[in-house]
Amino acid sequence: MKETIIQFGEGNFLRGFFDYFLDVMNKKGLHDGKAVVIQPIPEGKCAALNAQNSKYNLYLRGIENGEIKQEHRLIESISRCINPYVDFDEYLALADNPDFRFVVSNTTEAGIAFDEACKFDDKPCQSFPGKLTQLFYRRFKNNLAGFVCLACELIDNNGDELKNCVLKYAKLWGLGDDFIAWIENENVFVNTLVDRIVTGYPNDETVEKHPDDKFLDTAEIFHLWVIEGDFEDELPLKKAGFNVMWTNDAKPYKKIKVRILNGAHTSLVAACLLLGIETVGEAMENELTFKFLSKAMNEEILPAIGKNDNSISFANSVFDRFKNPYIKHKWRSIALNSISKFSVRVLPTILEYKEINKVYPKYLTLSLAYLLYFYKNDIPEDSAQVIEYIRNNKIQDILKNEELWQADISDMTNIVNEYYNKINDLGVEETMKWILSE
Repeated sequence: MKETIIQFGEGNFLRGFFDYFLDVMNKKGLHDGKAVVIQPIPEGKCAALNAQNSKYNLYLRGIENGEIKQEHRLIESISRCINPYVDFDEYLALADNPDFRFVVSNTTEAGIAFDEACKFDDKPCQSFPGKLTQLFYRRFKNNLAGFVCLACELIDNNGDELKNCVLKYAKLWGLGDDFIAWIENENVFVNTLVDRIVTGYPNDETVEKHPDDKFLDTAEIFHLWVIEGDFEDELPLKKAGFNVMWTNDAKPYKKIKVRILNGAHTSLVAACLLLGIETVGEAMENELTFKFLSKAMNEEILPAIGKNDNSISFANSVFDRFKNPYIKHKWRSIALNSISKFSVRVLPTILEYKEINKVYPKYLTLSLAYLLYFYKNDIPEDSAQVIEYIRNNKIQDILKNEELWQADISDMTNIVNEYYNKINDLGVEETMKWILSE
């Protein structure tokens, strides 16, 4: 089978989402092509994935229409994984193959970013958009057709932002007006919204069935992919039976999903880790954290984004999904890059609530205090620079740092300081009880 997809990211999400879709389309005879996966950062899993021929088991489990549903599938839609930090020439050679049509990416919220320190002759560029620009230039020099880029990162206008970064590199590196025109006219950068809870490698009974599968993946049954544009004729996702929406505008769907589902995760992650709660399901069974999230959702998130039938229905479905007994979604995996996630998923809700009500929302603001306390006192998973900065600076300076939050939010200093000191004096649990009793 030929290779038709270039995929940036070998992590759990894309393997439980897009690679699953691709596997189904291939086996139904609706598509004829595999994905080549690119490891986007120096530390990755390419060698291990290649060692098992890029095949892995996927378990989908959940409750659908009131009934328990389970699905097991051997995913065979990845042909190979390339580590460009080791095999840069092999990576660039992908641009020589005219069969490639789609680029799919999920490099976390921090992935689509412009780093002016990147140079064209880096092997490779550190940033994902830089690597993509290097690939695009080789493609341009080959006089081949461009790509359709399906960005799955959870930032607003993810496709547009990726295109902007690529154009910035083209101009910074002086690659010429003809190349810039080729980027503009021969490539499509698509804004998308993805929704599926992918929990990754489990520590349950399924491992016993596949003891040698280091990439065994688990996810919920529910999935949604909202894509601006329509490439159904080339990528027949709807025909394959998937919950995919080709649309002219993904923004309304994205706001509801990111602020409610992802916002719920990010607003609760630090508190749960500090309390020793390991999974989302355990947090739903814990009376204190369940009540905290319910209050934050119904009194702050929904009123800020617009409380209507659609948002209320989605919020209710989120709580059902969080309670899914088959999902062992670990807070540690959710906690990766929590600062950038908070700036996208929670902070806009805080600021919108403040604009409407003239005061900051107490539950979501406490979640920010918990997050800073977690970074200062626990073991966060983030860039060394972000962790060091937060640990070595006062809250006022941290909140003033626009690189962290995309805004100067030092106006929150007094209330965040108050809540942070409460956590310090009372402890995590007693502070949550205190806020709920106010």
